[in-house]
Amino acid sequence: MFHKILIANRGEIALRIVRACKEMDIETVVVHSTADANGMAVRMADESVCIGPTPSRQSYLNIPAILTAAALTNADAIHPGIGFLSENEEFCRMVEEHGFTFIGPTPDHIAKMGDKAVAKDTMRALGLPLIPGSPGIVKNAEEGLKIAKDCGFPVLIKAVAGGGGKGMKIARSEEELKSAFSMASTEAKAAFGNGDVYIEKYLSHPRHIEIQVIGDTHGNAVHLGERDCSIQRSHQKVIEECPSPALSPEQRNYIGELAAECVRKMEYRGVGTMEFLFEDGKFYFLEMNTRLQVEHPITEMITGIDLVHEQIMVAAGHPLAFKQQDIRFSGHAVECRLNAEHPETFVPSPGKITRYHAPGCPGVRVDSALYDGYTVPPSYDSLVGKLIVHAKTREDALMRMERALSECIIEGIHTNIPLHLRILQEPEFRAGQYNIHWLEKLLNKHKEASKKVAS
Repeated sequence: MFHKILIANRGEIALRIVRACKEMDIETVVVHSTADANGMAVRMADESVCIGPTPSRQSYLNIPAILTAAALTNADAIHPGIGFLSENEEFCRMVEEHGFTFIGPTPDHIAKMGDKAVAKDTMRALGLPLIPGSPGIVKNAEEGLKIAKDCGFPVLIKAVAGGGGKGMKIARSEEELKSAFSMASTEAKAAFGNGDVYIEKYLSHPRHIEIQVIGDTHGNAVHLGERDCSIQRSHQKVIEECPSPALSPEQRNYIGELAAECVRKMEYRGVGTMEFLFEDGKFYFLEMNTRLQVEHPITEMITGIDLVHEQIMVAAGHPLAFKQQDIRFSGHAVECRLNAEHPETFVPSPGKITRYHAPGCPGVRVDSALYDGYTVPPSYDSLVGKLIVHAKTREDALMRMERALSECIIEGIHTNIPLHLRILQEPEFRAGQYNIHWLEKLLNKHKEASKKVAS
């Protein structure tokens, strides 16, 4: 087992990893920017190293600084957390070349799954169903037009190296395709340094279903059920729940076993998430995230399995401690992402926390690095915490979440707690009748209603 793990991340996920390491009796080093010198993860770690100023490129994306910190503190493994360098093939390769263990998959798996066109080709060969579209990169709008006609409009033009909705445009007609193609490619080049795009059929009312998987270096692989991540705004997840209210037990078993078998065939190491769109009873592979997910706690709540613990064990060369038949799913779990942003305009809201109270009682979990007096910096992602609840039934979980949100106090900044409460009160959400476009339509409806009242 590892003696000391360096955590190359910040905020609540860095604190989550510190906590797991403490329970495993593993020493921790947290690297941080100058802006995060007073972060809770920094306070809780055994050691901390400042690796640069506030900008991410000079700190959390500074590979030489991170590797130097690992060498100076005698760490023997590096956990990349979520975001930043967690899916960076070069970083993974350099970590291992310098004699440290990367707590995650191999560089080759990161590279394959990081390129969405290659990922789709890989998964097609392994038997996963794909959305109709281009077999790979589309070179120009003329080639794209031919593919769109074969698929049928509307189509989605997507960045090969994309994520978070960047480099993604919808074309509903031949006239729209040329401009949408150019915009998507330009946006992708600016955001990712790679302007390559591909095209797929645009699904009108899909759910976003993802399967949590984990594999070890001994040929074992399992799935830990699905998460429904369809409540989204601007392609960013807002609320997640598991199990999905849209799947039957047969559909759940089918896609879970299929995902686990792919992991087994790939000889994949560590945790990962296979994302699918689900429409009219059919699954379509979307992408694979080769890291821990923000929404991993709801899987932990219904399975009782600590995913960070398992990540570390697998990276240390241990076989999985359980088989597929050992995994039991219990009850229902829901996660609300707490963001430092205005609940209506969604403008980021950094600032000093003047009052903080976390909700509690059985079945309530808060993953957050907030505390009274902490200053949320303006330079990073707006996520400041995750509120997770677990109960015997979905209805009980939603009631518990509503109570917990009402109890949560975060003052000094704006948060999206009012938005979560509004969503929970919507009859369609309570009935589980939503898709990836549902929240955007709800927000537009409220916006139009507000305009009428104002006029």
